[in-house]
Amino acid sequence: MTNEQIEKFVASRKTAVSIHFKDRQPVSGVFIQLADFVELRSKNLWRVVSSKNIEEWNKTHDQNLSRIFNGMSFTRISEEK
Repeated sequence: MTNEQIEKFVASRKTAVSIHFKDRQPVSGVFIQLADFVELRSKNLWRVVSSKNIEEWNKTHDQNLSRIFNGMSFTRISEEK
């Protein structure tokens, strides 16, 4: 997916999503915006906190709980059910 497609989706939702990839299992989580958001976005890289770490993220905002994914490997993003 292009960074414009992903950015449009990220801007419209603040809830957990399911990110589907070309070559791996889907990841459930939330996109987060830290100080490096603009730089990462320009490179089509996205910081995601997985669903299992969301509670801890809300308490600590520890960026080590997030992972960075390349948007080109996304096939689609859907709302978490």
